[in-house]
Amino acid sequence: MGGSAPGRDGHLPVETTSFVDRRGELMEGRELLAGARLVTLTGPGGVGKTRLAGRMASRVARAFPDGVRFVHLSGLRDPELVPLAVADALGLHDHSARPALDTLVERLQDRRLLLVVDNCEHLLTACAALAGALLHGTTGVRILATSRHRLGLTEEHLMDVRPLPVPDPDGDLSAADGYPALALFADRAAAVVPGFRLTAANRSSVARLCRRLDGLPLAIELAAVRMRVLDVDQLLARLDDRYRLLTAGSPTAAPRHQTLRAAVAWSHELCEEAEQRVWARLSVLPASFDLETAEAVCGGVEAGVGADTDADGDADAGEGSPPLQPYDVLDAVAGLVDKSVLCRETGPDGGARYRLLDTLREYGLERLREQPGEEHATRTRLRDWMQHRAATCERDWFGPGQPGIVTRLRADQDTLRAALDFSLTTPGEALAGLRLAGTLWFHWHACGAPREGRYWLDRALAANPEPTPERARALWVSGLLAGCPEDLTRGRHRAGQARDLAHRLGDAAEAAHADYVIGVIRLFSDDLEGALAHFRAGVDRGRVPGQHLSLVGLDRVELACALGFLGRADEAIAVCEETRRLCAAHGEQWVLSYVERMLALAHTVKGDWERAERHGREALRLKLAVHDVVGMGLTLDLLARIAAERGSPDRGACDRVTADRGAHERAALLLGGADHAWADVDPSRWGSAALNATRRAAEDRARRALGRTAFRRAYDRGAALALADVVRHALGAPEPGSRRRPTLPPSGPARATGPAPHAPRPAHPGRPAAPAPAPHIPDSAAPPRAPVVEAPPEAVRLTRREAQVAELVAEGLANQQIADRLVIARRTAEGHVERILSKLGFSNRSQIAAWVTAQR
Repeated sequence: MGGSAPGRDGHLPVETTSFVDRRGELMEGRELLAGARLVTLTGPGGVGKTRLAGRMASRVARAFPDGVRFVHLSGLRDPELVPLAVADALGLHDHSARPALDTLVERLQDRRLLLVVDNCEHLLTACAALAGALLHGTTGVRILATSRHRLGLTEEHLMDVRPLPVPDPDGDLSAADGYPALALFADRAAAVVPGFRLTAANRSSVARLCRRLDGLPLAIELAAVRMRVLDVDQLLARLDDRYRLLTAGSPTAAPRHQTLRAAVAWSHELCEEAEQRVWARLSVLPASFDLETAEAVCGGVEAGVGADTDADGDADAGEGSPPLQPYDVLDAVAGLVDKSVLCRETGPDGGARYRLLDTLREYGLERLREQPGEEHATRTRLRDWMQHRAATCERDWFGPGQPGIVTRLRADQDTLRAALDFSLTTPGEALAGLRLAGTLWFHWHACGAPREGRYWLDRALAANPEPTPERARALWVSGLLAGCPEDLTRGRHRAGQARDLAHRLGDAAEAAHADYVIGVIRLFSDDLEGALAHFRAGVDRGRVPGQHLSLVGLDRVELACALGFLGRADEAIAVCEETRRLCAAHGEQWVLSYVERMLALAHTVKGDWERAERHGREALRLKLAVHDVVGMGLTLDLLARIAAERGSPDRGACDRVTADRGAHERAALLLGGADHAWADVDPSRWGSAALNATRRAAEDRARRALGRTAFRRAYDRGAALALADVVRHALGAPEPGSRRRPTLPPSGPARATGPAPHAPRPAHPGRPAAPAPAPHIPDSAAPPRAPVVEAPPEAVRLTRREAQVAELVAEGLANQQIADRLVIARRTAEGHVERILSKLGFSNRSQIAAWVTAQR
């Protein structure tokens, strides 16, 4: 209804207008979600399903310790992308080559969360497959879907979202203020006519108007905007006249569909001609957009949507309409915002963005398609603008604007998808799709979208077998995104193909880019000597014309990495210092963050822990700025090892008395945070022995110093923090209070001990899974002992609820079982247990159980 601004981070939409009370529906929805794992809100367009789902989800959020995530599907047209959209909303950065839905189910097996999947009607089969897989493959995931049609699963519980109730205009209206439809009209009318309110004089007219609009929230909002120029009685009279015309031509349409369509068509009639043309052209944009995008998409000399309107409310073609200049588009956008056709919202960078509601976009697209060739021309302009924006971002990527580029492309994600899909499904446009997919290499690689990048590149490569520079680019980018053990072979093959093709075409830059990918795969495959020689040759060759500076810098980064892993620290430092000067000259941050990490690794090899930690913290700070999840995981691993080493002055012994216990606890906490980050990427760290060795060294030393119980407590504290909080702690900020992170906790072995090097990957369908290795426990770890119960101070008293929780702990119940028994959220139960431990001065649940027994 124009009151919620969808975000790109998976959180619930921000409510930008007041929410009109739907207490009955909210209560019914909560009851359904309490007993069913799949609830679908159904109803006609404009009835408020999305708004109601968001409010319902916020009301029940506390019952889901792993959070609530909102998946926006209105801008998606390709059913193959539905699992990727869900993973994106959950913050999962999957690098594997397995089917996306299989990976998603695996990652969510141990999670308790609510997934709100919005606007399923145009992707019913894919959404049904998603819901079925999650219902059958997990136990703690619940789904709240919105759709004009049911998904069709036997487990599905339907909730029909009805229009707002309207009182009888000729009846007793003394209590009319309590009707949501009238309250909605009054609220929206007051926004355009300050001071407007329901009175005895206007209640009957407002009620009659809301009844004419069938209580549909969107229709009521559109009508309320006209209060700028009409009073309620004038609005009602004109609306009655228009409805007789606008609904007469479609006797087979559902009444509510007729009502909404008539309201939208009337709003369209009241727009200026330029506003109608802009409305129609903007309908190709699937999500929010900025003014630059509107100007690019709406410009051109094609005939616009007509100036005349027939009795059915349809616009006739206008011959020879003048071109739309940027100032025309700006005026039209302002007018459409003023008429509530466009919603204005604040973008992630603080700038203004706009969007059309789904119902209004569908109407605009109908108008656009009435003009021969207009839709193709508009979509071509959209694609060309996205190519221009992507090329500009690529050109500026090695520079100071990286955080802004990340934010901009993230906000434009659905529009990029629309441009790619148009290119790859329209005859004669496939090469443009290949070009766009390849230009976005830095977005797919650096901004956490490798899986989607591989999807578009695979489609584009299949559609463009000809030997072109665009194909050479796409081949090495595809190889670069091969970030898992089972895909490295294919990645190496594609990078080799790219290099050969580039050489045949005489394209030295693309050949150099492909060479970088080949070297990275050798490094990931633990061929350290081979990678060293490879990158040494590339660095000695120097930059070739056209080679992207980011990849020039990364050549040097990987050379330093190979040197560091081989123990040649001084050489690695020299390479890093040279590369750091290159980055500083351009104000670059992303490559620089890897340079700082390599310096931290080199100083770790030298045993200079102070310098190693300083460089590691700087690397982490830079990676946080561009939200490089993989980079943050790598750096947290390294900082955990540095902390563990700094906590052991006598490196030849495991003396807990002389060791710095705080440093070891810090190492365990950072490992918990790192494993959580890696769980959303690849828990095996791509199977690299070199990468896993860093993590294993940190765990071994911290576990020996702390013992199992203390290590586990510190590790779990880190795993329970949001990634940003872990990073802030690593940067030296005071440790935040333990809270569930808004993304997802690690599952399986990574929750407790982290993955072992070369941990077996999940089996492919039909193939038996390899047995999981036993958790790594060093021989020197202390064996478990009987709980030691120390008497708490006399002044300590548990609250009544804490005493209940302590009794249930003594019965052996886990936190979730306690939550179920007491009908509270698991997070609340966890908080009670933590407070009990703190009050009594205990370190584990066994001590609580023993103490409770002693009190009886």
